[in-house]
Amino acid sequence: MCIGPDHGIINSFMNDKSRLRKHYLDLLQKQDRKEGFRKSRLIEEEFFRLPAIVKAKTILFYASLPGEVDTFAMIRKAMDLKKQVALPVVLREQRTLIPTLTENMKDLRLSTYGIHAPHRHKDREIPLERLDAVVVPALAFDKANNRLGRGKGYYDRFLKSLSCAVTVGIAFDFQIAESLPFEDHDVGVHHVIAG
Repeated sequence: MCIGPDHGIINSFMNDKSRLRKHYLDLLQKQDRKEGFRKSRLIEEEFFRLPAIVKAKTILFYASLPGEVDTFAMIRKAMDLKKQVALPVVLREQRTLIPTLTENMKDLRLSTYGIHAPHRHKDREIPLERLDAVVVPALAFDKANNRLGRGKGYYDRFLKSLSCAVTVGIAFDFQIAESLPFEDHDVGVHHVIAG
């Protein structure tokens, strides 16, 4: 895992999460699209080599936003490998995520915050204890696997409720910092794959 080239900038506003978020959003927007897809494929290869992912039967992914590490190809590959794939349905009022079984990418719709998500069906909700792995989004990760999210706290709350799933962060190399501000309510991940 490499440290992003701008770690000096990060140190200058270490305690200002909103400035850090803007910094990483700018980097994501500036990255060449083809380069992003090339790096995404490398991250995908490494992801599916992780022993925890090889063994996993049920994986909660997230639908990537433009400029982020592409998760759509990863989701399709997991489906090809006959793994159960879930995506989160965001409940805005409760500020929570509901893992929902997803069998077909065509079933996804644009939902809260412009994120693709499945329709919510009670019979397709997956209990947390059935999740073997969770792919966790972030604007940045650090060398201690702490994460800088988008500031809404959905994943921090969700990750606190997990008991046994392995959590994996995926990011481009410039999204890796030496260290990030970390507060009591923040939750890191078990593994970070950067490319």
